[in-house]
Amino acid sequence: MTAVPGTERRLLVVEDDADLADMLAELLTGEGYSVDVARDGQRGLHLGLTRSYDVMVLDRGLPAIDGLDLLGRLRSRGVTTPVLVLSALGNPADRVEGLDAGAEDYLGKPFDIDELAARLRALTRRHTEDALTLPVLGGTLHPATHEVVRDDGERVALSVRESELLEVLARHPGRVYDRERLLDTVFPDAGEVGVVDTYVYYLRRKLSRDVVATVRGVGYRLGAS
Repeated sequence: MTAVPGTERRLLVVEDDADLADMLAELLTGEGYSVDVARDGQRGLHLGLTRSYDVMVLDRGLPAIDGLDLLGRLRSRGVTTPVLVLSALGNPADRVEGLDAGAEDYLGKPFDIDELAARLRALTRRHTEDALTLPVLGGTLHPATHEVVRDDGERVALSVRESELLEVLARHPGRVYDRERLLDTVFPDAGEVGVVDTYVYYLRRKLSRDVVATVRGVGYRLGAS
């Protein structure tokens, strides 16, 4: 397997078998991924919640926290990163259980390295197809992972609400939204229209003061659109 220049993506491997984890890290680095490895479920949970990844490879039989329990905790905390479960439990019932727990794909052990690489490419491709261009930043918004990736590779993590607000503006870059419409769309449970202004402030602080443009007397639109 050979890396494709300029296509490095971040990948988390959660696998307690040290030899297999090291082999996966080496092979997937060769595929162009920047790989982090966790040897137990607790470490995997910490990394999954504190860092942004394009895809995860997750074993089921993990110490500290079981693999599917780990997956459930990540999903309950809003982590939408695509997950491929890699497990010795490979019969149809096990696959169904893994997919129902929130995994996007499931591969039984032993596995073919080329098939694993192809499945990961498919997951990351689907994951990035929905990226939205942010011209004023020279980057893209990835709604599935709630992050902005600048053209220089810098990644900025957003909260779920920050990401949703920016996504609404980025999907229709020339449109001006009044605050009431944004409140109904992104913050239906907030009640106070001032929450829109607060989150616009958060986005400008994290990204750039120009990322959201104010149209006086009307509302907001995506900057430099």
